[in-house]
Amino acid sequence: MVAISSKLMSVSREIYQNSKTEYQDHFLDNIESYLQESITPFAFDIDQSSDSLKKALQGLIERSLLSVRIPKSWGGLGLDPETFYLLQELLSQYSGALAFLQLQHQGAVQALVKSENEALKQQYLPKIVEENLLCGLGFSQLRRQGKPMITATPIQGGYEITGHIPWITGFDFFDMFILGASLPNGQEIRGIVPFTPSSQLRLSEPMKLGAMQSTNTVTATFENYFLPVENVVSIAQVGAIHENDKKVVLYPSFLVLGCAKAGLDIVKKVAETKQLDFIQEAYAHLNEEWQICQRKIRKVMTIDNRSFKDDLELRVWSINLAKRCAEAAVTVSSGAANYYNHPAQRVYKEALVFSVFAQTTDIMKATLEQLMYN
Repeated sequence: MVAISSKLMSVSREIYQNSKTEYQDHFLDNIESYLQESITPFAFDIDQSSDSLKKALQGLIERSLLSVRIPKSWGGLGLDPETFYLLQELLSQYSGALAFLQLQHQGAVQALVKSENEALKQQYLPKIVEENLLCGLGFSQLRRQGKPMITATPIQGGYEITGHIPWITGFDFFDMFILGASLPNGQEIRGIVPFTPSSQLRLSEPMKLGAMQSTNTVTATFENYFLPVENVVSIAQVGAIHENDKKVVLYPSFLVLGCAKAGLDIVKKVAETKQLDFIQEAYAHLNEEWQICQRKIRKVMTIDNRSFKDDLELRVWSINLAKRCAEAAVTVSSGAANYYNHPAQRVYKEALVFSVFAQTTDIMKATLEQLMYN
């Protein structure tokens, strides 16, 4: 009886895995067709123009791609983690700005889904699904050592927020963002704040960035801003963001791999046009390495008790690979790569952005070591 049960379980798992793979392939193929048709021709404009980026973002909204991390019980798609990260890779391949902007929203959604504040979830998750409410992030400053850049002081009914956030992406895109601040005891509080300037919340003009200018990244200064207790998403222990960074260090690799693939696409296109053996050889070599790197990352994702060291090595490998693929795209494009609107120029700059995205001191150290010794 045990043998029969085990066999049935094995067959069930195989059927589930096959159906999951078929769904994953179908889902991603449909998205890629849309990206090739509606994003590729406008990738430069999307990188530079907020209006163009808004149109691209609207395309994702119309396909319910901004609620993919919301469980089905809340009306979302409830996408499994592997398919979600492969989606990030695909978006990054076709537009770094679009991938980066939507991921801010996806991160905020995930924070809400994990929140223990059920009333807050009841208030916002249905609106994200049904009314296309969009949310950004403003807590990267919690990674910085030393005196907190922004503090939350408990007062009656909530918290008084004072300080500075050096980086919030998505002004004029997002309706709100999740603020990160330090409590007097060192704990980390996160709460929802409307993305609207006021006398207590001053927002800068969008920064002049070398890449992804269209994402409207601003700074924020809080002065005695009142955060109601009802808007608190979570309160975490001291240093929680650093522990979480270690747990998730592998996952931004998919954005980086997408950028690397964008570089490879340029090399492949030039190889087909110029018919030079050494360009075809370079493409074959880099593409094979990309396939190996992606397979290893996907395989490691399935291991529950994997090591931080292994995850870090794979993350740094993907960063190094993206830089080399972007440089290869510039190289084969010759002098044309100097034009400000050339695809190789955009991908090269996107590789810069993704190489420092969610960077920690561990990633910085490992990246520099690879540059020095490899």
